[in-house]
Formats: sequence, structure tokens, C-alpha cells
Amino acid sequence: MVVNHAAIAILLISFLVLILLRFKIAYAVAISSVLCLLYQGLPLSTVCQQMVKGISSFSLMAVPFFITMGCLMGFGGISEKLIALADACVGWMTGGMAMVNIVASYFFGGISGSAAADTASLGSILIPMMVEQGYDDDFSTAVTITSSCEGLLVPPSHNMVIYAMSAGGVSVGSLFLAGYIPGALLALSLMVGSYIISKRRHYPKGDKFNFKKFIKQLGTSFWALASVIIVVVGVVGGVFTATESAAIAVFYSLIVSVYIYKGLTWKGVWQTLEKCVDTLAIVLILIATSNVFGYCLTTLHVPDLAANAIIGLTRNPILIALLINLILLVLGCIMDMAPIILIATPILLPIAKSIGIDPIQFGIMMILNCGIGLLTPPVGAVLFIGSAVGKVKMEKVVKATLPFYLCMIAVLILLTFIPEISMFLPNLIMK
Repeated sequence: MVVNHAAIAILLISFLVLILLRFKIAYAVAISSVLCLLYQGLPLSTVCQQMVKGISSFSLMAVPFFITMGCLMGFGGISEKLIALADACVGWMTGGMAMVNIVASYFFGGISGSAAADTASLGSILIPMMVEQGYDDDFSTAVTITSSCEGLLVPPSHNMVIYAMSAGGVSVGSLFLAGYIPGALLALSLMVGSYIISKRRHYPKGDKFNFKKFIKQLGTSFWALASVIIVVVGVVGGVFTATESAAIAVFYSLIVSVYIYKGLTWKGVWQTLEKCVDTLAIVLILIATSNVFGYCLTTLHVPDLAANAIIGLTRNPILIALLINLILLVLGCIMDMAPIILIATPILLPIAKSIGIDPIQFGIMMILNCGIGLLTPPVGAVLFIGSAVGKVKMEKVVKATLPFYLCMIAVLILLTFIPEISMFLPNLIMK
């Protein structure tokens, strides 16, 4: 194996420099790839070929549909109904509104699949509501941004589709099933952290649990939650492909938002679709340019070099697993989620498989790692959104988030070393 060290250095160093100069991630990936190809004397037509190849995938078509479904449901009046359902479930506890925030994120995540959408939609309602009831603004924002990461794990998640494509042949249905228990475990850990803080700060309780109220809110929210059932049952049961189920879910979301909940008019639908196009453009450009970067990494044998370097440090599977997590956490501090999945999966998945980590389990680990990265400076997109929505300085939010970082890291360690947490449902249902 001939290794071109100079080309690797140009690719990686130029990328890091561009990131530090605050270039958009898609531009940083594209420019560093072009510089690498020019140094090797390869034609720039390779860039166009690899970009088209990156987004020319039937499975990838599910991503625009899932994003569109989330936009329609998010702007269609779903948020208030899911908050009311969460309040009926856990609002009676100490720190009730914090618990409502966390549970509502679990419900909403199953619809939007986006931590940013969760923070913007639920945060704009819940943060002012929590502050009005006596919660500190930084605590309210910290709960909102950390709980939003549940939506990355709870299906349908378009990031799971991107991972399945990058990993080559991983079942999307199995990934969907694998996310439920880790998502619930993350919610539970955040609730424990919120309860402890709420007890110490004497945050208020809500009204006592009312079973009739719970049934009423469950009935009202049923139409929203049914969209998740359509997607997951359809994919897992083999009735639809992920792309087909996503397309059906978009049509269903349109009907629910316009005719059942009446949160959107047809004029509002067009405005919502315009916002969807903005989001889709960003995601698809990232996927296209990241495929060029991945092509450069592959042709330069970087995955093999990385595997040899990690194994050269240690052959202890526990240390290797921790090192993989550390690499992903560091990448999460400087890169967005989609490019991390697209670039790091071909490099780290073979290493993970070599120490006995199943590709499904590794996918859940990677998504949670990237979720934590969304909350960490300097490039934490959800951290910035939360600070803006809560109108709290970012430094103050980061300080308030520290206990929740510990909760999330604890869940990550459990997912890494207890495969059954991720694999129980896929093994039970898919095999």
C-alpha cells in the first residue's frame, strides 16, 4: 500500500484551517477536497462525479421526505398538543415542567427527527413557560437543548438513514428499532438529573396526576403519534421501504396539519415547504461535498491508516471503544452531524466491528456522540439555537448544561458496553 502523506496532510490540514476560520462546513469540505485532488493531479471532474454519486441514491430520498414531514407537523400545531400530553404524564413530579420538557421532546423527536427543530419549536413555548413558573432561564434552556437529542435516537430519524447509507447495507428498520430504548434511557437519565437539581433549588410541582386528563390528551395527540407508527411499522414489517414510508408520512402529515389539527392553511403549507427547501439544500449539499471528501480519504487509504494507528496504541477492546467515542466527541465540537456520519463511518466502523461492536449498535453510539457535539462549543448548532430562543448568554447555558453532559456521557458509556440496550428490539423483532 503506497501512502501519499503529503496529499493526506493537505486534505486534513486545509480542512481544519478552514473550520477554524469559520467557513461553512460544506465549503470547508469541498475546498479541502479540491486542493487534495489538484495536488494529486486528478481531474476536477472527479468532484462533480462524486457529488452526484453522493446524492444519487434511492435510500437517500427518504431524507427529504422525513425532513418535510417534520416541518409540516412542527408548524401544524403539534407542539402544543404533545406538551399537553407530556404534562398529563409527568407534570405532577417535582420539577414538573422540566419533566414535561424532556418527555415532550421524546414525543416530538419521533415526529421531527431533528434536535434543532425540537429546540426551536418546543423551546419557544416551554422556556418562557418555565421561567414564568420560577425556573432559572439557564436551567430551562439547558433542559431544552439536551432533551432535544432524544429526537436523534427516536425514529424516524433522517440521520439514521444517512448512517445506513454510509455503513453500506445496514437495515434502516433495525436502526429505527434500536433507537427506542436508548432514547428512553437518555430521557430517564435527564429526568433524574433534573429531579436532583429541582429538589435542591425547590422548583415547583405541577397538578396531581389525573387519569381522565391523560386519556383525553392521548386521544387528542393520537393523530400526531400515528405518523410514527405508520413509518416504523411499515419499514419494520416490510410493507414499505424507508423512502416509501417517508413519502406516505408526508401525505399523512399534510392531511393532519391542514384538516384535523387545522394548524396550517394551504398558504401556510407553501410557506412551510419554502423553509423545508432551505433545510434540504443545506443537508444535500453537505452530503454531496462530504462524499468527495470521503472519496479522497478512501483513495488515500486513510481508514486503513487510522485503524492501524488506533490498534497500534492498544489492543484492549475497552480502550479502543473509549477512544472511538473520544474521537467522535472531538469531531462533534468542530463539525456538524451529517458530515461526521458521512466521513467518520467508513473510517471507524471497521475498527468498531473488529472489537465486536455490531454496526447497528455503532450507529446508535455515533448518533448520540454527534448529538452531544451539537451541544458543545464552538460549532454546537443546537447550543446556539437554544441560547437565541431562551435569550440567555451561551456561556451561561454551557455552565448550566454541565450536569446534563454527565447524564448523556453516562448513557453513552452504557450503550457502548451493554449491546443489549441497542440490540434487544432488533434481535427480538427483526430476527
